[in-house]
Amino acid sequence: MLDFLKKKHAPLPEHAQDGVVPKKNWREQLFTGLSKTRSQLTDRMRILFSRGKIDEELLDELETLLLAADAGVEATRSLLASLAERARQEKINSAEGIEAALSDILVQLLRPLEAPLNTDGKRPFIILLAGVNGAGKTTSIGKLARYFQRQEKRVLLAAGDTFRAAAREQLLQWGERNDVTVIAQESGDPAAVIFDAIAAARARDIDIVLADTAGRLPTQAHLMQELSKVRRVIQKADAAAPHETLLVLDANTGQNALAQVKAFDEAVSVTGLVLTKLDGSAKGGVIAAIARQYPKPIRFIGVGEGIDDLRPFSAKEFVEALFA
Repeated sequence: MLDFLKKKHAPLPEHAQDGVVPKKNWREQLFTGLSKTRSQLTDRMRILFSRGKIDEELLDELETLLLAADAGVEATRSLLASLAERARQEKINSAEGIEAALSDILVQLLRPLEAPLNTDGKRPFIILLAGVNGAGKTTSIGKLARYFQRQEKRVLLAAGDTFRAAAREQLLQWGERNDVTVIAQESGDPAAVIFDAIAAARARDIDIVLADTAGRLPTQAHLMQELSKVRRVIQKADAAAPHETLLVLDANTGQNALAQVKAFDEAVSVTGLVLTKLDGSAKGGVIAAIARQYPKPIRFIGVGEGIDDLRPFSAKEFVEALFA
């Protein structure tokens, strides 16, 4: 077992040099991060809204735009039905009125997903992260480590991806960058690595354990079974753990994200989502699809590659940035 703790920091991004992380304007980051979705969805909506009335033609064209942004059939129908009813009741007859009504309806749809992660009450608080290959799990763990450190929490990382040396090395680099311990092993049973990490966390009075796992596709039955085994082994260390199971989703996968939520939930009982790479996607409407079909809390969203570009999800802030 390799118990790894770097005393020297790896080079930090420019905005975090000298260990000082300046406060950023998150709204501006979110605005910039949603630019692709906004150009493909919101800007085109506004052309439709300029007609100043909600009729069948507008609803049909709006449906096309929402589906193209991966909002999904169920969420799209719900949004359009609510918009038509609001227009009838309030006699909306202006572009501004249509936009205000739709943004308000969208906030109402997304608000149930807004549930910031509360790690109080359990120590160590064990967070298991899962997802498909390339979703951004390991990077998200590094960013989450910094997020919790800003809350003055002591963090430990468990390198549960024992299959890819690159994943282990990446996690070790994040550990060095954040100056946190990483429990890792060059090969072997991922469940055993995480079990040992929990024991180490107890011995060192750690607040948060972030446990990485290997990426896997929902169709890889043996790997999904292995993930279920990891969860069972964690429960041997702590019957109530994992206290949070986060599924990391790449926003670029669109509607495929829904199938991932379903499959991983069946395997490990997903309690929250991390939606990454929103800045690289024009498919931000997938959040609406999640809200309608698999309303798991979105704990965090990512809109950039910086160490501080992963933040708790706020429905109001998201919609405001979408319609800014």
